[in-house]
Amino acid sequence: MSSDPTGSTPSSEPAVSVQEFRTALRRWLQDTLEPDDPVARGVRRFRALTPADLTAERGLQARLHAAGYAGLTVPTEYGGRGLTAAHQRVFDEETSSYRLPDFGVASMTTALCLRTMLAHSAPDMLRRHVPRILRGEELWAQFFSETEAGSDLAGVRTRATRRDDGWVLDGGKVWSSGAQYCDFGMCLTRTNWKVAKHRGLTWFAVPLDAPGVRIEPIHQIGGEAEFCQEFFDGVVIDDGERIGEVDDGWTVARTVLVLERGFAEEGATVPSLAGEHTDLVALVRASGRAQDPVVRQELATVLTHDYAVAHLEQWIAEYMAGSGGLDAGVAAYAALAAGTFTPERAKAVMRIVGRDAVLWPAGDTERGAPALEYLNSRRKAIAGGTNEVQRNGIGEQVLGLPREPSFDSRMPFDEVLRAARNWSGRVG
Repeated sequence: MSSDPTGSTPSSEPAVSVQEFRTALRRWLQDTLEPDDPVARGVRRFRALTPADLTAERGLQARLHAAGYAGLTVPTEYGGRGLTAAHQRVFDEETSSYRLPDFGVASMTTALCLRTMLAHSAPDMLRRHVPRILRGEELWAQFFSETEAGSDLAGVRTRATRRDDGWVLDGGKVWSSGAQYCDFGMCLTRTNWKVAKHRGLTWFAVPLDAPGVRIEPIHQIGGEAEFCQEFFDGVVIDDGERIGEVDDGWTVARTVLVLERGFAEEGATVPSLAGEHTDLVALVRASGRAQDPVVRQELATVLTHDYAVAHLEQWIAEYMAGSGGLDAGVAAYAALAAGTFTPERAKAVMRIVGRDAVLWPAGDTERGAPALEYLNSRRKAIAGGTNEVQRNGIGEQVLGLPREPSFDSRMPFDEVLRAARNWSGRVG
């Protein structure tokens, strides 16, 4: 690893063709990493991370960075390689069967937080944080939703108040994936209460070991604790930790929403269809019902839906790459498809596996995977915006349908809160 405290690459590397990159990467993977498979990834997805797990995953991330395979499209001045989206696609293809760094539920760091920061943060902040992210030294969570601001994300009430050259945060967030394992949170706050709710928002990087920060895991129906609730009591933040402009946080939020739905400006990483569904086929064979026509029909339906959703995601990724911009309305199609078909897929798998889906030996996480997926299957219909929110986005932003009536979209937010306190629910 570089001895430069910023972690930046000393100079831009010579241009490397995609084929040269593929050849070198393939050789490095064969010599360095262990094989992996989709079933093992699924089991790890919801595991509780021990300190030893975190140390091991951070070490693997540092190893990836030292070899030049972390932050492929990140500019070299921030410690990345400065390569193209085509190089990233090659990396995703070649590494699909290898064991990569896997922080499980604390997976927002590079997929969402890093990309948002690169799009909106000041260079000094990027030089401070991005190299550490790429080396696995900083894990980040997203602090977006609140107990009274879920689907209406512009209604957040966590307050950031100016003080000298910094800010003081008070309030709280909820449903933050993996926050208990992270070092920083990317937090949406209210900085101006005298303007309409979309206009008075600002994002900050919050160090999670700062005085006044309290994190409490939320235990879910499947027994895991993927999500957390956070409380901020007089947390002091330097203005240099601001992400984007003051009171322009909704612009940043739109980037976050697109990335939450799996898409970046350069396109998205869409899983290859080759070799997919092996988990379902293996389940059918293990059940001894591979020749049962009802089970075969269930399997065919699931595979058809998987195929359609994967191609929809692929089309959206190509559209994003060709249009050169983020389009939350178009991205909502993928989120709605996942929110619609994931629960149906989970129910079909339960029907295929039968009683073995609800009864398995203690400690056998692979045998318990279908039940866990079923219990968590509604998450896609809620997280990142409910199915209803996605439909609204498609209707208004893509199809050009009129917006639903809203009394608070132009009203100063403090007046909205006063009106809500006095609202009786009676009309006329």
